[in-house]
Amino acid sequence: MPDENCKDFDGDVDFLGQYGRFQILMMILLSLTAVPCGYLGVLSVFIADTPPHHCTTWNNSTDFLNFSGTDSCYRYKADTNVSEGFEPRNQSDRCVDGWLFSTESYTIVSQWGLVCENAWKVPFSTSMFFVGVLFGSLISGQLSDRFGRKRVLFATLTLQSVTTLIQATSVNWIMFCALNCLRGVGHVSCYVASFVLGSEMLCESARLTYSLVGQSLAFSLGYALLPFLAYFIRDWRLLLVACAIPGLLFIPSWWVIPESPRWLLQKGRVEEAELVIRRAAKLNRVHAPDVIFKPGERSGLLQKPGENEKTYTIMDLIRTPNLRNITGLGFIIWLVTALAFYGLSLNTSNLKGNIYLNSLVSAATDAVGNVLTWLLINKVSRPNLLSSTLMFSGIMHLAVKMVPEDMNVLFQVLVLTGKLGVAVAYGMIFVFFAELYPTVVRNSGLGVVATAGRIGTIISPYVIYMGVYSKVVPYIIFGSLSITTSFLSLMLPDTRNCKFPDLISEAKPVRCNFSPKNISCYQHFQQKTNKSGPTTPSADRKNIS
Repeated sequence: MPDENCKDFDGDVDFLGQYGRFQILMMILLSLTAVPCGYLGVLSVFIADTPPHHCTTWNNSTDFLNFSGTDSCYRYKADTNVSEGFEPRNQSDRCVDGWLFSTESYTIVSQWGLVCENAWKVPFSTSMFFVGVLFGSLISGQLSDRFGRKRVLFATLTLQSVTTLIQATSVNWIMFCALNCLRGVGHVSCYVASFVLGSEMLCESARLTYSLVGQSLAFSLGYALLPFLAYFIRDWRLLLVACAIPGLLFIPSWWVIPESPRWLLQKGRVEEAELVIRRAAKLNRVHAPDVIFKPGERSGLLQKPGENEKTYTIMDLIRTPNLRNITGLGFIIWLVTALAFYGLSLNTSNLKGNIYLNSLVSAATDAVGNVLTWLLINKVSRPNLLSSTLMFSGIMHLAVKMVPEDMNVLFQVLVLTGKLGVAVAYGMIFVFFAELYPTVVRNSGLGVVATAGRIGTIISPYVIYMGVYSKVVPYIIFGSLSITTSFLSLMLPDTRNCKFPDLISEAKPVRCNFSPKNISCYQHFQQKTNKSGPTTPSADRKNIS
């Protein structure tokens, strides 16, 4: 049964139903915003791929088969006395006249010669995208809590699309990296704002369907579209243009998608919140009550007449012990999960086989993971599901160490199976932490933990780069960290079958220990809250678990 302390907004709008025309329309439109996020996050797999190449002074040959990798950093000369037909002129005789690259694809590597001494610029350019994502995570949550979910969603969607379009005109690597960083600012901000807006607009059942089937599958669909686009568009500039267009086409939906009524209530804008719900009721063809939100029957999200507007900031995430614990655990869990998820996604180009097919299989794995999350999330406690999937992923990736080098098929099966586990975990943490944070600081809270995830994604290109020296090292790192984090996730409280908390005092406390008896922690918290009487915004910070 849903917890009695988790009523309020959902109870006020339950006359709308779960899956009316309004809810379905919102789920479709908001899910579509995740499609560009799906391919723009892993775009570097193709635009920063290193084609086969060799020195331009090597007899002007176009045979790239045997001259890629570290040997391509030296000039060669023909020598009939050498069994393979070629030998280096001199080990210190580096390529001084540039390189000839395979014409099968045209990437930033072939554009600016990012090989040999300049090879470090490839992972650096990818990390710059995630640096932008980190800054976007830091500021977007606070902007969204202050100015509204809808405004931030469309502002960052526009930023992401326009920046991608301009990036196609980059005249040098520095300009490309700067725009890559700016594109990253819009990337995560758009996804999180869309996720929070849909989650706050929908009720319990529809919320899970939107989060795990709608938005997450749309993200995977975008990822799956990338190898198709890259296969037919081999020029990195044209590929960027093609990837920018869908986001720009979505901007007119501004006049269809409303602001979050939960956020409007928290800001005291009751008439606007009621207008959103009445329009939804009209679209669903149901009758709305004369008064939808009654101040006397709510726990405090709705501001009282004449009361000064209460402003919540990022400092509220560390002001109370309970939110400090949730944010601290979330910081570690998001960092490791994002590190493994994006690291495995970006590493598809290093797997044996066709890069386009590998990316498509990786995207399909993410889609399967999202469906599994949707099927299991209400059947298993949130902490146990998160812990078990991270543990499973860690074991699969550590098992890679035992696979002989010539068994490429088994190697890829273990890697993709492990990615399935981390895909479930990655899709779940958005839902889980949205349920842990109350409305008044939800976007700020998700922004902070998402920032931790972006630190992980910044590191991921360099973890992948270690595979140049040993292909199993990245998987050992991913596996070890995933197993460690699986134990930490057990400390989080279970939010299954509970509606969204609105106030800080309504957030569930972390578990006291790993025993099943730790449910008594929450019962004790309820008793404290009930004894203290109904909560109000002015007393919200005083109710500390």
